[in-house]
Amino acid sequence: MTTVVKTIKLHIHVSQSEVPLLEELTSKYSEACTKLSEYVFEHDFPLNFMVLQDAMYQNVRESFGLKSQMTISACKTVTARYKTVQEQFAQKPYKWLDEHNKPHYEARTLEWLWKPIQFRRPQADLVRNRDYSFVTNKKTGEVKLSLNTLSKRVKVGFDIPDCFEQYFDGSWQFGTGKLVSLLGEWYFHIPASKEIDESFDREKPSHVVGIDRGLRFILTSYDEKGKSIFVSGKNVMRTRQKFNDVRAELQAKGTKSAKRRLKKLAGRENRWMNDTNHRLSKTLVDTYGSGTLFVIENLKGVSFSEDNLKNRNNGGRNELRSWTFYQFEQFLSYKAEASGSFVLKVPADYTSQRCPKCGRILKENRHHGTHTYICDGCGYQSNDDRIGAMNLQLLGTQYVSGDEHPRIRKSE
Repeated sequence: MTTVVKTIKLHIHVSQSEVPLLEELTSKYSEACTKLSEYVFEHDFPLNFMVLQDAMYQNVRESFGLKSQMTISACKTVTARYKTVQEQFAQKPYKWLDEHNKPHYEARTLEWLWKPIQFRRPQADLVRNRDYSFVTNKKTGEVKLSLNTLSKRVKVGFDIPDCFEQYFDGSWQFGTGKLVSLLGEWYFHIPASKEIDESFDREKPSHVVGIDRGLRFILTSYDEKGKSIFVSGKNVMRTRQKFNDVRAELQAKGTKSAKRRLKKLAGRENRWMNDTNHRLSKTLVDTYGSGTLFVIENLKGVSFSEDNLKNRNNGGRNELRSWTFYQFEQFLSYKAEASGSFVLKVPADYTSQRCPKCGRILKENRHHGTHTYICDGCGYQSNDDRIGAMNLQLLGTQYVSGDEHPRIRKSE
């Protein structure tokens, strides 16, 4: 059985009299989370919400006026945020060079944080049937969302999204929702989970697809039929450059209004990157269907080489290092699992240096200036990103054949 989780995003309609109630709730909740975060930071990062709850429950209730369930939810929110940061640190070890210019990697933990995580954006996590519920008017049949605040419950209408009714067929379970505001509008995000029978058959995959990730091409894929898909990164880099230009202009001003705009800009950029990765991962899963083995490089601890960076300006280097490759990996993984497919992560060693025809491995065969790979042994040549995807697809076939840990070795 596989658990599928989707998020229902409701645009809710709040009256002028209800706005202050929601503003009070979300601001107090965020302030409470920041207070709890300071405790976690100062007490060696206890990542069990029960430990945090035992230590700070009364303090939070008295200081911020949160109700019992909301106080517990705040403890869970803070614990979950620190666990997420811990996972992100694990994905990106610290790299340093010794006197011989040899790279070394050091695992990063939460102790690397300089200050507690701040919860600056007003928000509130509300538990189903305790802090929120759906209620139906018996006379009109209208469905409204009932939300708990610090003083009373309010009933608000909402825009009904596509396929909304499917989540009420009894097979979906609603989780803790998140109340947020954006540009004067209010939204409520609800995770809905469902158990499905889809499972991946390793021995008989419908497709084996290698996926190389980069910036010139956000992704390049290669499947068992020799078909390649290239997704250009030109529009992505152009959009990111616009964000960078506006950010630099605002940072140069340094005024309070400029700093406020910087925060809004960061939010828009994050939402845009999030949407881009969602679209890319969804396209791949929809294109190949269920039973597909997607093979990607494990980028944990991988630092882009000087060959990738030396011909880029500071902005280009920042783009290469800061694009959310890990987020794409997460999106592809859960979408693939939901469709009965599977994502395999393999070591990145030599995937861009190996000739897929004769197996020769030579770094110099890859020409970054022309974006080509030309084998000095057999003469095979192709796009350098496609070469990476072809080698990843090969590792996928080895996995299907029984190799638990396929990788490219120099001896090949």
